[in-house]
Amino acid sequence: MKIDSRRTTAGRGEDAAAAYLRDRGYRIVERNWRCRLGEIDIVARDGETLVFVEVKSRRSAAFGAPQAAVDGRKQRKLSLAALHYLHARRVAPGPARFDVVAVTVRDDGDDIELFRNAFDFVR
Repeated sequence: MKIDSRRTTAGRGEDAAAAYLRDRGYRIVERNWRCRLGEIDIVARDGETLVFVEVKSRRSAAFGAPQAAVDGRKQRKLSLAALHYLHARRVAPGPARFDVVAVTVRDDGDDIELFRNAFDFVR
């Protein structure tokens, strides 16, 4: 698979995930927030809860389920990036969580699955 193809799949998956979350009442605060520690795909609000969302997209299950790519290493990286986000944006203390949205991109419609509170903060 070419890099451009991966970017297209990832972009389409993130767009689909954002729409899916909006349909479920999430308010998107930011997309693709970057810092020296990494990137947070989507920062959203679900009621009073600040949600850091990792989106994983695949075209098939040949390399496993999309959500399986959010392993311990990725969870730690996202946790540290979330701390950096809270500090950089001066977000007041309050409830927060990590969600994962798994998107299987298909020509006949995407399969989307939301994993709320997918993992705890990892140091």
